[in-house]
Amino acid sequence: MPEPSALRAAGIVTLVVTALLGTAYALGRSLVPDRPDPRASGVVTSGTGPDYGEQPSPGTDQPDGPDITDQDRTSRSPEPTESDGPFGTRTTTGTSRVTLTFDDGPDPRYTPQVLDALREYGVRATFCVVGENAQAHPELIRAILAEGHTLCNHSWDHDVALGSRSPERIRADLLRTSDAIRAAAPDAPIAYYRQPGGAWTWPVVSTARKLGMTPLHWTVDPSDWQAPGAGPIAATVVGQVGPGSVVLLHDAGGDRQGTVDALYRILPELTGRFQLEALPAEPT
Repeated sequence: MPEPSALRAAGIVTLVVTALLGTAYALGRSLVPDRPDPRASGVVTSGTGPDYGEQPSPGTDQPDGPDITDQDRTSRSPEPTESDGPFGTRTTTGTSRVTLTFDDGPDPRYTPQVLDALREYGVRATFCVVGENAQAHPELIRAILAEGHTLCNHSWDHDVALGSRSPERIRADLLRTSDAIRAAAPDAPIAYYRQPGGAWTWPVVSTARKLGMTPLHWTVDPSDWQAPGAGPIAATVVGQVGPGSVVLLHDAGGDRQGTVDALYRILPELTGRFQLEALPAEPT
């Protein structure tokens, strides 16, 4: 049987070898990146924006953005940096002011009601319009501009999968939409582009920028596209808005009466806490 001193020496050697192996393993793990570059996978479906899960198949017409879980809401910074959205998209006004954005219109039933509510509280907003709706309702494009609101290109027919298409097709879609807007209002500035569904990819972001439009994401999403009713919409917006927030709302694409009614709760509350303004009519 080995002497006690030999056993002690063997134990010390074992401890030293174990420590050295553990250090080497930790060093090796530190050199391995946590996750690949998101640009390598194409479409960004999460990140600083909400988690979109599985994307709709090409050609489906889906509204912007799904529900945000309670965990998502509590973990989001109330004051994001200006370009912290997917692929560097803009998610904030860049100031302490707040902007309301309205997607998918114009719609002859709901857009005039939204304009009435904004006028009543002296608020200007940004309207992200769909090209085919702009073509069908040019008078509403002119009404939006006449009230001092700004415009955002929201694709021709709300193609959620547009970002996965060829650069040539993306460019043609965005140009067609801007042309429809300017057919209604020839001098209309179109400073922003918002991808349907928030399904951003690098090609759609870079194409929008090359056409002089800032890719615009959002900070607060009450999921009003699901028509949960005025109460939940208002509660989410009022509870989540902070300095610099860009709020995602809809004035078309479904039953938007809940959104219209929610504005009469949102606007008096927010105007008492923040200065609400449209995004600048020129890119920044």
